[in-house]
Order: sequence, then structure tokens, then C-alpha cells
Amino acid sequence: MASWTNATAPTTRGVLRPAATARVADLRRDAPVHPALEPFVERYWSVRWDRTGQPAFRSEVLSHPSVNLSVETGTEPRFGTALPTVLLHGVVTRRFCVDLTGAGRVTAAKFRPGGWVAFGGRQPARDRVVPPADPRLDTAGLLAAVLAEEDDDARAAVLDAALAPLAPEPTPAYTELRALLERMAADRSLVRVDQVAVLAGTSTRSLQRLFAGHVGVSPKAVLARYRLQDAAAAIDAGEGDLAGLAASLGWFDQAHFSRDFRAVVGVPPSAYLARARADG
Repeated sequence: MASWTNATAPTTRGVLRPAATARVADLRRDAPVHPALEPFVERYWSVRWDRTGQPAFRSEVLSHPSVNLSVETGTEPRFGTALPTVLLHGVVTRRFCVDLTGAGRVTAAKFRPGGWVAFGGRQPARDRVVPPADPRLDTAGLLAAVLAEEDDDARAAVLDAALAPLAPEPTPAYTELRALLERMAADRSLVRVDQVAVLAGTSTRSLQRLFAGHVGVSPKAVLARYRLQDAAAAIDAGEGDLAGLAASLGWFDQAHFSRDFRAVVGVPPSAYLARARADG
């Protein structure tokens, strides 16, 4: 199975303590996406683990502001739901935590920010994991078809084949939103909503309405998430100058950086750095 150990930065972006997690779970994020789905689906990903007879391991992710459609199996219920099942994960506003217990497996489609709504789906509630209510999806048939395959790539291909016929033509408004979101993720100099509004050629108020309707969270929350992902990735890569890191990512001082980091990640940057060093 593929390992996170040699993964590139984009592969593990958002994964907290990737070195520790790589010793416990196996993640893949490299299955191809059908061209008709590419505007809406960023990637397919799969993860599997076996903690039978071992303590639970808490997996933590600073999720992208995205919706995920997953097929999940395992020896124990997850998210209060008996397995196997198909689940829809709404946008997560803090860190996403799941205790890996027993043996389990997930194959999922990660939609781009705003992609689920543009695809024709209804915006799910934030911080909720629920069965999908999209009448276009034959969830029972999808579940059976995915479970019939053992290989991770084959399971992703089943998801791809089920979703591709449902893909609409992306609207110009969504295409522009997608480009804007990609710029927000990649450009570390973008730290304020007014900067994003200028890029979009619109008012801050209009930008907020656009994000509320398509992404499900505010542009301020999206910017903060991307910059915190940058911060966690830098620390995991060995960055120890926390004051310099905070300044480079737009925080006015280290105290504000520490407060914001702790509010989302759960520990201050200094403690996260210590854990990252301990993880090796």
C-alpha cells in the first residue's frame, strides 16, 4: 500500500502530524478524475487502517473548505452510523478529528470548495456527517459497486463512473470562483478579505454572499484555514522560527498567531512544534 512517508506537500496539505499518522494509516490521493468532473472534484482519496487489539489513534486534519462524499467500511460504527455506508461530509470549520479504531477503510471524492453546490448538490450543514440526500445518487447501488472492488484505484473508479454522468457544464460564475479560491490557497500574501475582493473585482459584501451560497463559510474563514494549513505544514517540515513564520503568513504578532492556531488546531504552535519533532 502507498505510504505518506514520501508524499509531497500538496498530498499531505491539511494533515496534522503526518509523520505520526503515516505509521498508523495508509492514505492515497492520486486516483484520476474524469474530465467532466475535474471542474468540481479535486481528487479521490482512500485511507485504510487496522488497529485491532491496539489503542485508538486520533487522526486530525485541517480540512479544506470542501464537501466530501465517502464510502466507509469498518469493524466499528463511525460518526454514529453503522457501517458499511455512504456519507456526505459538510465543510468542517475547525479541525476534523476521528479516532481510528478496529479496522476500517474509506474511499471518497473530495469536491473543490464550492464544487458540490456547482455540481448540483445541496449545501450540507457545516460540521456534520450525514447520509447524502441527493436524489440523483443511487447510494445503495454505489455502495454495493464500491464494496465489490478490493483495489483502491478500482474503488475510486467506481465513484468516478457514478458521478461523471451527473456533471453539468460549469457556469462562468463558478469558474471564476474556482480560480479565486485556488489563488487564495496558493498565494501566502493574501491575508485579508479586502485583498480578495479586489482580485474578484467585487465588494466585500458581495464576496461574502457568494461564499455563503457556494462554499458554505465566509471568505475570512477560508483565508484563515489556508494560512493555518501553511503554518502547520511549515512546522511539520521543520520550521522552528514561529515568530518569523507568523509574520510571513500575515499575522501582526506571534501572540495573535498563537491564539488563532490554538483555536483551530487545539494546541499552541510551540506545543505543535514539540509534537512534530517528537514524531520525527
